Formats: sequence, C-alpha cells, structure tokens
Amino acid sequence: MSQDQPTVLVTGGAGYIGSHAVLALQQAGYTPIVLDNLVYGHRELVDEVLKVELIEGDTNDRALLDRLFAGRPIDAVMHFAAYAYVGESVTTPDKYYRNNVVGTLTLLEAMKDAGIDKFVFSSTCATYGIPETIPIPEDHPQNPINPYGMTKLMVEHILSDFDRAYHLRSVRFRYFNAAGAHPDGLLGEDHDPETHLIPLTLFAALGKRHSISIFGTDYPTPDGTCVRDYIHVLDLADAHVLGLKYLWQGGKTEVFNLGNGSGFSVREVIDTAREVTGREIKAVECDRRPGDPPSLVGTAEKARQILGWTPQHSELREIIAHAWRWHQKRHGKSLIIDN
Repeated sequence: MSQDQPTVLVTGGAGYIGSHAVLALQQAGYTPIVLDNLVYGHRELVDEVLKVELIEGDTNDRALLDRLFAGRPIDAVMHFAAYAYVGESVTTPDKYYRNNVVGTLTLLEAMKDAGIDKFVFSSTCATYGIPETIPIPEDHPQNPINPYGMTKLMVEHILSDFDRAYHLRSVRFRYFNAAGAHPDGLLGEDHDPETHLIPLTLFAALGKRHSISIFGTDYPTPDGTCVRDYIHVLDLADAHVLGLKYLWQGGKTEVFNLGNGSGFSVREVIDTAREVTGREIKAVECDRRPGDPPSLVGTAEKARQILGWTPQHSELREIIAHAWRWHQKRHGKSLIIDN
C-alpha cells in the first residue's frame, strides 16, 4: 500500500454514483484518480467540484490501463464504468457485453499483471431477476431477465474465478434504486436520457416535463403501484469506502446487497415530491410495462453485520429533498423539453 494516502482508481468516477464515491474517498483520506470515457460522465464535476485527476479513456483500452498502472501508485480499483439502461441492453446487447463484460475483464487482467489485488464492484439487484421472496437476500437465485443484469452476473462469476486463480479479492455491491444527491447540491443525478422515477418526477415539478407516468395501478401492492427500495447515493458511497477498508483489513471476496430494506410505491414517491417541492405534479396512469416486478426490496443485514454499514439518509422525504436541491441548481431554468 502507498504511504500516507492510498491511491484508488475510480472508473466511471465522473458519473452519478462514481462521483459521490470519489468525494467519500477524499473525505476518508484516500487519493482518488478518475478514469472515465465521458460518454455519460461529466468532466466539470471532476474538474470543478472534486478537483482530482481525470484520465479520459476506456476500460477496453489495455495499453492505456498498462500505462496508468505503471505510472501511478494505484493500490485498489473501484469500478463504476458500466452502461446501465435496461431497455437499451435488450435492443443493443453487443454494446453492453463489450463494455460491461469485456471492458471489466480487460481491467482485471491489467490489474492482475500490475499486482493490484483489491477491487470494489458496482453490481445490481437486476442479477436476481423476478424475485421469489421479499425482501431479497444475497443467496436468492440469480436469474436476470435482461442483458444488463446478465452482464453484471457474468462479471460476478469472473471475480470469483479471479479470486480462486489469482487471489484478486473483491467486494461486490448489489444496489437497489440509487437516489438522492449531495445535500449541498455539489453533486447529483444527471443522466441523458433520464429514466429514473425521482428525477423524472422532479423534472415535472420544474416544468421540464408535462407529467409523470405511472405504469400500472393494479399490482398486488398496498396502493396498486410498483414498490421499490430507494437507497441514498451518499449511503452507497459510504458503503464502498467501508468495502475498501474491509479488503485492506484482509477480508475475503464477498457480496452485499445495498438498500434500505423497505420500499416506497410510485404513488408515495410522487406524493412526497409534491410535498417537498410545493408544486403540482401531474400524474398520468398508464398500462403496466412488461417485466416490471410488483415489488423489489432487499435486505442489507449482511452489510450491517460485516461492514458495520448503516444507512444515514433512509427517509424518502430527505432523499427527494436532496435531489430537488440538485435539480433546481442544475436544471431550474430549463424549459419544457419532454412530455
């Protein structure tokens, strides 16, 4: 390990969750370096807010990775560089397998050859597919129903094999629904296109959208709409720092769910957004979308027991309030752009 401040390469560190992880690493005394191809990341957040070294490049570029590992004292890697649009993964699976699987394999091979043996991986609850039990534990069967979930599951298998063959230890975090933003409005969610419920609802509050759609009102849930487990992005970032510390302390390869362990319905999210923003938000009821499970809620008890991780921002109102502050700052002057 490097002297004083260990150096951590954060792939995808210019993106939503990655940028918050970079900030958490800085606050914990690490020196992060960001590698991002800027397809979805934001250079200005790295340059102006995080103020860390940004290397523009791709995990599929083995020559770049070799130069990077040879030229800097990197002790560990946090890997967020993945494409994550479920629908797009169905229509262009080659893009997802090349980036999410081949890119990660290239990164792991470069790490192995450079003697770097600690890896924190951004996985997903999408590896579980349609849940058989709620809440979902880590030993729930993994049967992804789309290429995105399959790419993450394939990387999980690769990581197990790399541990057995090369002693490259990893922590794999299966997220539920990442949400929220930095409380001071420094960092937040800014996807293009945006597909997540909370930012889309806030876009409606800002006038960037005419309405928010509710896909299905006849699910076997308390109010008939889908229920999801929302986890604040700050809590996600903190878990990654704890996962890294766990590996540094000699922890074995392990997998953890990251969620609040309780769910909120689509209607609850929209109603809470109305309360937080004080604005009218028109909701339009639509037919169900194929493949949407009625409820996705996970148990994170394992992360609490082994990592000592406890979410600090679990209230839906707080999650939405932080996101609202960010979106007002980022998009407050925008005109209506979508329907």
